[in-house]
Amino acid sequence: MTRGVRPGLIGPIRRIGVVLRRRSPDVLDALSRLRAVCGEVGVEVALEPQHAELLEDPDISGPEGSTRLTRLDMDGAPPDLVVSLGGDGTLLRAARMTLGREIPVLGINLGHLGFLTNGAVDELESDLRRVLAGESVLDLRFTLEASVLDADGRQKAGPVHALNDVVVHKPGTARVTPIDLFVGEGADRQEIGSFAADGVILATPTGSTAYSLSAGGPIMVPEVDCIVVTAICPHSLAVRPLVVSSDDVLSVEPLDPSHELAVTLDGQVTESLEGGDVVVVRRSQDRIGLVRMPEHSFFGTMRRKLNWAAQSSARS
Repeated sequence: MTRGVRPGLIGPIRRIGVVLRRRSPDVLDALSRLRAVCGEVGVEVALEPQHAELLEDPDISGPEGSTRLTRLDMDGAPPDLVVSLGGDGTLLRAARMTLGREIPVLGINLGHLGFLTNGAVDELESDLRRVLAGESVLDLRFTLEASVLDADGRQKAGPVHALNDVVVHKPGTARVTPIDLFVGEGADRQEIGSFAADGVILATPTGSTAYSLSAGGPIMVPEVDCIVVTAICPHSLAVRPLVVSSDDVLSVEPLDPSHELAVTLDGQVTESLEGGDVVVVRRSQDRIGLVRMPEHSFFGTMRRKLNWAAQSSARS
């Protein structure tokens, strides 16, 4: 797909699912404002079941004409659009809910950085009206899937999907652990190398601006089909971030069975590893559609939120 050319939303939006961060101080006001806009055009709003107490909460009744709230049922009555009210963590949870369903996600940032949640809370009404009017575009982001295999190659867990990253790490104590990294499968499998570190991050281009970036990894534009391999605090100056094709299958093998390790996906789903376990990561066939306004670009977000190449007077 040519850079700058993105598909729009297909079909009318009659039902919106809302995924929210309950602890955010602005979330009830944002939900009320969203309901008011949806009430103008007759769009239904559905909340996750764990927030059922909000269905009758008078504090979020909204102005007269606001649409009523219902329970979100992704299987029985899936929404046409999911709106995330929170930070990037809330958007990642929303993305996981829509995986394989081809339901687009619009992120409204109620947090601090919010690199993925491009929509600003003070522009909620205008952005939502534009989305409902078909004036937004859709960024299609590929995901990773990770499986845990035992020493005999039998699948123990997974596949579990990640939009940002798959991290193999030591929980708890600050102690390096030896890790072996391989690429390919079967007869084509070859060792990349082994190293001692706190862990290793396997990130998509979407996730290259998250944990991987904090660990010294490169920023990858979303259009690049690659996986970024970044060691966490490696115990060697010779271990540097590595970029491989998104078609490659990567295997992470912990080398010391006495070390307690875990695999975490998008910072939210965690599986414990036992001695001899192997984590296999590959590109998934499922993609996530992130909704954005046409004037918002990846490079603009990078400059604005990461201060990339900002002049000293412009840095926050």
